[in-house]
Amino acid sequence: MMMMSRGATTAVRSAMAVQTSPRLFTTDFLGSEKAVAAWWLTSSPVHGARNASTMTLRDKQQKEEAADGGPSAAASSGGQKPPKEVVSYWGVQSPKVTKEDGTEWKWNCFRPWETYEADLSIDLHKHHTPTTFLDKFAFWTVKSLRFPTDVFFQRRYGCRAMMLETVAAVPGMVGGMLLHCKSLRRFEHSGGWIKALLEEAENERMHLMTFMEVAKPKWYERALVFTVQGVFFNAYFLAYLASPKLAHRITGYLEEEAIHSYTEFLKELDKGNIENVKAPAIAIDYWRLPADATLRDVVMVVRADEAHHRDVNHFASVIV
Repeated sequence: MMMMSRGATTAVRSAMAVQTSPRLFTTDFLGSEKAVAAWWLTSSPVHGARNASTMTLRDKQQKEEAADGGPSAAASSGGQKPPKEVVSYWGVQSPKVTKEDGTEWKWNCFRPWETYEADLSIDLHKHHTPTTFLDKFAFWTVKSLRFPTDVFFQRRYGCRAMMLETVAAVPGMVGGMLLHCKSLRRFEHSGGWIKALLEEAENERMHLMTFMEVAKPKWYERALVFTVQGVFFNAYFLAYLASPKLAHRITGYLEEEAIHSYTEFLKELDKGNIENVKAPAIAIDYWRLPADATLRDVVMVVRADEAHHRDVNHFASVIV
């Protein structure tokens, strides 16, 4: 006979107690299917935990509304119950988040404690000279990817940046995911690398959210994103499985190309070929930029982020 879990044993004992009690023979209990269902949901510690907590919150709310003559009382007296917005699955309203000046925080994709000021003093000219076979393979792979990008986007740097970020956000997520699985398999810590890579992916995604406000993608550019991301994700996934050293080196060289692209973006802004519009509100909050920040300020902080990712991935390729 299979052993029952503690929760199942408790449920069986409760059922036996009900069956041997006088309540079994009352017509009220026999005809109360809803009572049986409610008993099962609330008594079983395994199956009913989630439902019981939801039911408890709902019942408590209805009792309070009935005592105050609220919507529940109006519904019971034949009135129409007004629709109520569902704030979460559990029925628990999330706390309101405000800025330092007391105004309401309007972004759901990041919170005030996740914002930061970019380090603009970082060395932008640093380059890892390829020496080993893997280094040279990674270097020329990235260089070969730059040619079709130059042909397709030419000097449309807003669209180019948007496309670049849809690819740049992939390596951190893939690397973090695979290191996460490796940590689970080996029962060992990751040394902080899982969090570092996932934060890199999130930072790159925020770059995309920012440039979406600057350059609106056309339908064929969206189709290109589907194709490029699908191919690159699977290729990078296989590369990381085969050699994490190679994968991080590829990412390091991709970041070097990103720095070059944003430098050219800045040159076009300075020449007046691209309008230096006001910075998107999401960028001002994410990088803690001044209220009068412009697109040039945004490109500066994004380029600094890419330089940081460059150093992290080149370092990871050495120590992995």
